[in-house]
Amino acid sequence: MNKGTCSGCGAEIVWIKTAAGKSMPCDPTPKRYWQKDKAPGKVVTVRGNVISCVFEGDPNTMSGLGYISHFSTCPKAGKFRR
Repeated sequence: MNKGTCSGCGAEIVWIKTAAGKSMPCDPTPKRYWQKDKAPGKVVTVRGNVISCVFEGDPNTMSGLGYISHFSTCPKAGKFRR
């Protein structure tokens, strides 16, 4: 994982290579997640897997820690859409 700074908003980010081989900018603080098919939440694991999930649940049954795509939290994300 490489660290960097978002050129849109200036926030700290980490770059995670997805399973598809693309680098995705993510928020640097990992979040607890509970994997759930077709859930609206998404995380990227350190191995680059994108997982549908929810972010609340019993801490004893969490699926793991993942990173939120910075595209979903950046106030300047529209600047990067193609």
